[in-house]
Amino acid sequence: MILCALRIQISNLADVFKAVGRDNSLTWHKGQISRTCGKPLPRPTHLSFLQSSAAEPLHLSCVLPSGNGEEAETRTISINVRSFGTGLHVKLPGPSPDKPNVYEFKTSYEAMYQDLLQRDKELYTQNGILHMLDRNRRIKTRPERFQDCRDHFDLIVSCEERVYDQIVEELHSRDQETYEPVHVINVDIEDNHEDATIGAFLIYELCQCIQLTEDMDNEMDELLQEFEDKSGKSFLHTVCFY
Repeated sequence: MILCALRIQISNLADVFKAVGRDNSLTWHKGQISRTCGKPLPRPTHLSFLQSSAAEPLHLSCVLPSGNGEEAETRTISINVRSFGTGLHVKLPGPSPDKPNVYEFKTSYEAMYQDLLQRDKELYTQNGILHMLDRNRRIKTRPERFQDCRDHFDLIVSCEERVYDQIVEELHSRDQETYEPVHVINVDIEDNHEDATIGAFLIYELCQCIQLTEDMDNEMDELLQEFEDKSGKSFLHTVCFY
């Protein structure tokens, strides 16, 4: 199972999964993946939200500070997407940078949607927040906080060093029980639409390559080095234990 910690702009990660799975115009991405992994990869042919996937799926959970991600999966490469937050509250952009909309994690996406709809429909339609909340409310009831989750993952990916530090700190604070390893990776991605989309493809590609590895523990460092060389981005990596 994989968990991916992301900022709010990259909550479109599942949209990228969906597009690559159904749009012929995006088949170029398949070639990039094949060259990076060094192994042939069939183009995904089906993706749907919250359905059972193939055996031994690769579970990708998106952890944002505010928890506004979404779940998805592909049958061909068996990737599931699940979202969490790491902050104390859910924060959504408001009328100005210093006036965010703040909600408790127990607040449902439906309640957030209706609240912002009444506050300023035009503003929150233009900045995409209503679209994101509408998408999220169709997938699950409310955001989840990573610190409250006790599920085990094989890999955790963050896109902000602060979130990476929060994840590592949380895992180190827990009592070790099964000693199952979990790889924690960070790659910094700027919090804007263009970089977020590119970052989503990079993470998608990384997950597919991991899905093709025979031994993730032994191949991870080499794989990350390949991604650093290709993307020009630096990756932080550590291993924690459950």
